[in-house]
Amino acid sequence: MDSELAAGGVGRWLGGALRRAGSGALGAVLPARCLGCGKLVDAPGALCGACWNEIDFLAPPFCACCGIPFEVDPGEDLLCGLCLKRRPAFGRARAVFRYDEESRRLILGFKHGDRLHGAPAFGQWMARAGAALLDDADWVAPVPLHWTRLFRRRYNQAALLAHAIGRARGVPVVPDLLLRRRRTPSQGGLNATERQRNMRGAFALKPTYAGAVEGKRVVLVDDVLTTGATVNACAETLIAAGAAAVDILTLARVARAQYVA
Repeated sequence: MDSELAAGGVGRWLGGALRRAGSGALGAVLPARCLGCGKLVDAPGALCGACWNEIDFLAPPFCACCGIPFEVDPGEDLLCGLCLKRRPAFGRARAVFRYDEESRRLILGFKHGDRLHGAPAFGQWMARAGAALLDDADWVAPVPLHWTRLFRRRYNQAALLAHAIGRARGVPVVPDLLLRRRRTPSQGGLNATERQRNMRGAFALKPTYAGAVEGKRVVLVDDVLTTGATVNACAETLIAAGAAAVDILTLARVARAQYVA
């Protein structure tokens, strides 16, 4: 299994190298533009000063488990009230910035607007925000899309982020570790309890990795953490398959009092 992963890694590395080379050639012709508003910037994958100031980048203090930011520092390794009440299946969750009106256009442009040129920069940001998680990781894996949704969208934004993180940190990426067994209704508009019910039984380990995941520490990647229902269902699946630990790394996260892991 490890040799198969290594062989797949070489192919992915070569493909990435070719893509980076193409991007470099294109960058020599086209001017670099802000990922947020499209204004000219000094380097590709950057935000202009105005957009940078609008983004609420997350930093300690935050819950040691779910990563929700605290308004005051309660001390190291403390949990929020919700994680104390019901600890999620994952160990730690970290994100780059808060999901709000200011950051929303970055996420939606990447997720639905084909603005894929931001993936390398997002991966670098996530690699820094999740450095402690990635230092312990054996594998990085994306939250999967159902094949019908993947066919319609043409790409899985979580997989693009996972590959960018893997390149930035040198951690092996396993893009097909999990399968989405059924097409769940959109999570938009659902409350925390409804989201958890919606995700029940939605994921499975790909049979190829049965046994190989045992003892592995996995970092799951997604674009946004909202209530945590999706990533928690993924984590439960991996833990049940024998993974030693599962952490969560997202580009953005909702940070509000209603958050439920």
